[in-house]
Amino acid sequence: MKRWMAILAQLLFAALSYLIFVELLRPWIMLPTLGNIGFTLVFVTFSLSHCLVCEGLKRTSLFFILTSVISYLLEEVGVRTGLVYGAYHYGAQLGPKLGSVPVLIPLAWFMMIYPSWVVSRMLLRGIDPSSVVGLAAQAMVAALVMSAWDAVMDPGMASSGNWVWEHGGAYFGVPLRNYLGWLITTFLVFLGAGLLWRGQGKASKMIDGFAALPILIYAFYALSYVTPRGIPALQVVALFAMGLPALLAILQVWIIKTETVAINSPD
Repeated sequence: MKRWMAILAQLLFAALSYLIFVELLRPWIMLPTLGNIGFTLVFVTFSLSHCLVCEGLKRTSLFFILTSVISYLLEEVGVRTGLVYGAYHYGAQLGPKLGSVPVLIPLAWFMMIYPSWVVSRMLLRGIDPSSVVGLAAQAMVAALVMSAWDAVMDPGMASSGNWVWEHGGAYFGVPLRNYLGWLITTFLVFLGAGLLWRGQGKASKMIDGFAALPILIYAFYALSYVTPRGIPALQVVALFAMGLPALLAILQVWIIKTETVAINSPD
């Protein structure tokens, strides 16, 4: 079963890479794509299948359920009151809603939360997440990595009508409170998942190419935002906000690979 799930994750990685690079090439050539809903479904299935292979069913289930519950509740409160992220509402492009929030949104949170968590793990390689300090550090770094993604994504998605900021905002039409809300939401998810995972076995060791696939997806996303499309100033934001953690995580993967080869090589 694990083998077939790994094959599925690899196929979905290939599909995601194609869909991301379709957007990268959009200024020059139009290629078939799936739209926001189709893309989200492919992405969340990749995140789930990859997490299942690396972390097992219990840990993945806890991670996914916690992400879905926390993100939905805070989104619902946010839409109804404007207290969490600022005053906003969702358009019709993201499909049917549960209350005020599209059903797709909790799935979209997990699709982004999982790669962000993998990136943060690689950045903090050597820190023990079983300690309170280590877990809090990993949760905060993962929250920053995830919120950096939103800093690049949110203005374009809002301008396309997927959601509407009712009073605009100082950051490309997005209120600054939104990013505080993202930091709080993601920190709670990562901290809660880490606490729930205690007693569920050790986290996987990220030592091979398969384990690094979510990092590559994060890096591909950063690259797609650097291309000349959308809001030009966001190219700079994408380069530093997403590009730096992506580059550092990839370098860590390369270092691990080099160390592993050196250890296994005969004298």
